[in-house]
Amino acid sequence: MMTEFSVVTAPVVNVRISSSLSSFGSEKRFDKSLTIGALKMKLELITGCPAAHMDLQVFTKEDKLVTTMDNNDALLGSYPVDDGMRIHVINKDPTVRVGDFEDVSKVEKYEMKDDEYEKKQDSVLAWKKRNKLGRFAEKSEEEKAREEEERQRKEAEEEAAAKAITVGSRCEVTASKAPTKRGQVMYVGLTDFKPGWWVGVRYDEPLGKNDGSVAGKRYFECPPKYGGFVKPAFVTVGDFPEEDFGMDDDEM
Repeated sequence: MMTEFSVVTAPVVNVRISSSLSSFGSEKRFDKSLTIGALKMKLELITGCPAAHMDLQVFTKEDKLVTTMDNNDALLGSYPVDDGMRIHVINKDPTVRVGDFEDVSKVEKYEMKDDEYEKKQDSVLAWKKRNKLGRFAEKSEEEKAREEEERQRKEAEEEAAAKAITVGSRCEVTASKAPTKRGQVMYVGLTDFKPGWWVGVRYDEPLGKNDGSVAGKRYFECPPKYGGFVKPAFVTVGDFPEEDFGMDDDEM
């Protein structure tokens, strides 16, 4: 009497996906009943390589080539593909170039204004507000008093620094992630565009952002792009003559 045996394998397989178009890889699960043609359609969405112009190679976990899946009508399960192996997609379309799907600078980005984001009720910000988390968390009276004391201290320091700067003085402005700029102090005081003390500077070169006016209010006079406003902490007053950049009198 003969005993019948049947070989049962898992209906799905977990594989790694790589592509000749990208340095990025991924891990996906596929049904073994997929035809190779259907698999290529899914891989097109993953790699960007057109299904009609791709070759598929199978590699072991040790990156040794096992086979090439070149029969679109065959089932994925008919090939020796096991969990952990890698399917490599080779692009044959000359119109699709390597790196086309990695350059995010080509992707149009959507940006939402702050006021629009604050009005949304399904955002992370709204969720934090409802649950009083992060900066919206309830604070004890002691914490509030400590924060208010710290705010007043910083305001007093900023005011003292501002009042030590005299209008008309030569200065150097050293702001974070910006080149050092020289100019003349034209304004010291409070402004309407932002709270706190500000120093208005007329730069020696057109490295500023305005002409001494902001939002329609004028604080001092200067040509366009020569004016700027910075916090007192970034301004150093002293003997800072205009730089001549090495030009002789007979050179223009």
